[in-house]
Amino acid sequence: MKISPFLWFDTQAEDAAKFYTAIFKNSKIIATTRYPENSPGPAGKVMTVGFVINGQDFTALNGGPHFKFTEAISFVVSCKDQSEVDEYWEKLLQGGGKPSQCGWLKDQFGLSWQIVPEGMGQFLGGKDPEGSKRAMQAMLKMVKLDISKLREAYEG
Repeated sequence: MKISPFLWFDTQAEDAAKFYTAIFKNSKIIATTRYPENSPGPAGKVMTVGFVINGQDFTALNGGPHFKFTEAISFVVSCKDQSEVDEYWEKLLQGGGKPSQCGWLKDQFGLSWQIVPEGMGQFLGGKDPEGSKRAMQAMLKMVKLDISKLREAYEG
């Protein structure tokens, strides 16, 4: 069984798919379908876009303005180092995205992302409970995560 995200957009499904596949390596658009005559959408306009981000299948739908993204759903990007954190942070904010806090941001389409270091669990759930508490306090003050400051807080 395969589970893949299905993302509802107003009219920006194709733009979103192009945006995401340009940001992430090993990504591509694999299929585009159009609304047929006598369907809920305008005939000939893009209905769905199938795309892959680093091996994960996605489908984007132009479903109209009925539903919006919320922070209740987000995608986590696990980054190997600060350079990757910085890169994905900046790229996902392009075009009008909004930073939040604790490594969260919303992209220009309103989709929420968490840009975190691979070893985040070692800071927040490490063997040293006091170190984890300090790292948590440091993270709560951050917008984009800073790995060296998290490590510094954890180590005391």
